Amino acid sequence: MGKTGICTSRNQRWSSRVAVAVAGVVVSGTALVGPAQAVPLFPGGPEIPTLPGLPSAPQLPLPEPAPAPANFSAPSLNPGEGEVVGVAQPVIIRFNEAIGDRAAAERAIKVTTSQPVEGGFYWINDSQVRWKPTDFWPANTQVTVDAGDAHSTFTIGDALVATADDNTKQITITRNGEVVKTMPTSMGKPGHETPNGTYIIGEKFRDMYMDSSTYGVPVDSEEGYRTYVEYATRMSYSGIFVHAAPWSLDAQGNTNVSHGCLNVSTEDAKWFYENSKKGDAVVVQNTAGGVLSGSDGLGDWNR
Repeated sequence: MGKTGICTSRNQRWSSRVAVAVAGVVVSGTALVGPAQAVPLFPGGPEIPTLPGLPSAPQLPLPEPAPAPANFSAPSLNPGEGEVVGVAQPVIIRFNEAIGDRAAAERAIKVTTSQPVEGGFYWINDSQVRWKPTDFWPANTQVTVDAGDAHSTFTIGDALVATADDNTKQITITRNGEVVKTMPTSMGKPGHETPNGTYIIGEKFRDMYMDSSTYGVPVDSEEGYRTYVEYATRMSYSGIFVHAAPWSLDAQGNTNVSHGCLNVSTEDAKWFYENSKKGDAVVVQNTAGGVLSGSDGLGDWNR
């Protein structure tokens, strides 16, 4: 009788402790309720009583880990705070010093997006790293970059993509997948063929002088020139622009006569100047000009 009493007393104390443990699960809201049948706490151990009708508690998301300590001073970030850029725009981080431990620097940089985006880092040199998505950014995505003491939040705008096809001598422009404009063009003539590949829109000029001496061809040589142009939109650092070329109107849509740029009418150049933005994509295809270098500065998608 004494031994039976001891077992009963211990069972009562165990049941009390189990009840408190189950109550703790309910209050915390962080654990899921078990299956309908009782489950042992551990192999061979006592069972947790079931509570019929108890709803499952949702699991709370785990907090994201903070970036690692920075091994660099506050870098410059591009795009800058509040900018609206195109779907081909990479994140550009320029450091004030050469980075010896690139992996440590990457761990100290955090790219946060308003919708899931896969991507990765690539280094231009020891003082510049870039990050871009695997594919073009989704349109209308907000992006925040944290790099040590430097921070920038910017927005990916509409997906404006221009495709220049040498087979048709046409530029077809889509916005969010819908064709909004086509324009005849004249691209690089034999010996100056426009390279294929994906270009990133850079700066824009209402007007400018184009000078062959800037890439090593004297102005007074047979292939030299110094020409005033309007509505010039840069698409490579090697000197390729979409620009007005009223002198080549007869060739646009049928013959390549430029030194590599995409010649279009003044009306079409003005439209492109006004509607394109930094980071938009220009895809050149079917030329005999090889491929734009991935190290051009605006040729990142060709790496």
